[in-house]
Parts: sequence; structure tokens; C-alpha cells
Amino acid sequence: MAAAAPPPPPSPTPAVIYEDLLPTGYNVFSRIRLATIVDVPHIHKLIHQMAVFERLTHLFSATESSLSSTLFPENSPPPFTSFTVFLLEVSQTPFPLIDQNYPNFSPIHKTVNLDLPITDPQAETFRSCGNDVVVAGFVLFFPNYSSFLAKPGFYVEDIFVRECYRRKGFGKMLLSAVAAQAAKMGYGRVEWVVLDWNVNAIKFYEEMGAQIMQEWRVCRLTGDALQAFANINI
Repeated sequence: MAAAAPPPPPSPTPAVIYEDLLPTGYNVFSRIRLATIVDVPHIHKLIHQMAVFERLTHLFSATESSLSSTLFPENSPPPFTSFTVFLLEVSQTPFPLIDQNYPNFSPIHKTVNLDLPITDPQAETFRSCGNDVVVAGFVLFFPNYSSFLAKPGFYVEDIFVRECYRRKGFGKMLLSAVAAQAAKMGYGRVEWVVLDWNVNAIKFYEEMGAQIMQEWRVCRLTGDALQAFANINI
């Protein structure tokens, strides 16, 4: 019987090209922090852009002054016990650690790696603290209550990401920040509404696990109707 052929020599180990181990693309450093009264000019501009996007500018009457006096009144209650705003900021360089002196919340930092750089035509308009820090979005929320659960929750009044920063995970970060705060505080749920024509947002919310309540309708009394109903002689 012929002897078995010897095994072939092992293939040489390919050389490691260290450049392949480096991250590719473009890093965007993001931070979610609690807004303060000095952020009101940016918040006002963001709300106006949201009204334009939602085709509701005819309902927009907020001013910087009215936002300041209602969101950040003198002797404001602690965050999360009344109207609260998370501000989303982005930068080309890492954010320094800041202490906002709130016992139950610390700013959230995340690095997002993108294939292409973001071109922001309004970067100067939304320039925040720091040389290259730009406001990219916000979420405004406040406590509500579920009698069925016998637990408080959060109602998200507004969530908005500026156009050039959409579809990059920033909206999910904002909602996740609200959900994380609700879970930390032992709250029962987070709720919000979405326009029926905004199919992209509806799909996004469903994919993240939110239940779209088709059987419910939003009821609202405002303006003259509110005043008229308030004057009914019961």
C-alpha cells in the first residue's frame, strides 16, 4: 500500500494591516442634556421648524418670552416634576463632562459613526456652548398619570430632530432618554401622539415597540371654544 501523501504546509498568516482596524467614516459626538432658560432661543427656533414640518404654522404663536415664563418660571420646580426639555447637541469633538447638579439625571453621551459627514447649513444659527457644538433637536415632556396602572408616566408633547440630522438614530436617542428616565423613576409608561400622514414616524415608533392606539382620538378645547365652554352656566 502506498504511503499517504504528507499534508500540505500551513498557509502563511496574512499580515495585519493596522489601518483596517481603525474605524471608518465620520464620528459625530452627541450629548443629551437638560435644557435651561439660556437655551430658549434655540428651543423657540426648533418649535417653529417643527410647526413648518407638520404644516401647522397657522397654530404657532409661541414667543421666546412666553416659552421662558412657562418652561422656566421663577422658582422652577425640579426637572421631571413639570415641563422638562432634553436638548440634543452634536459636535465634531468629544464633549467635556459637565455637572448639571441634578441628582437623578446626568447628560447622556454617545458617539455615532456615519459613512458621510453631515452638512448643516444652519450650524451658525444653532451654535450652542463651545466652538463647534450645534443643537440638533429636542424633546419636551411632562408627567401625567394612569389611573388604570395607578402610576405616573411621561407625556411627550414634542420631539423634533432637524432635517440634516434625521435618519441617523438621534430621534431614537431622544425617546430612549425619556423612556430611561421613566423606568428609573418607576413610572408606568410614556405616551405621545403622531400625525396620521407621517408614515415614516409611525413605522419608526412601531419598530421600537410602541403601540399605535387606533381606537383612540385626541380631543381638544382651545381658543374661542375653550372660552365659550368655560362660560357655560353649570
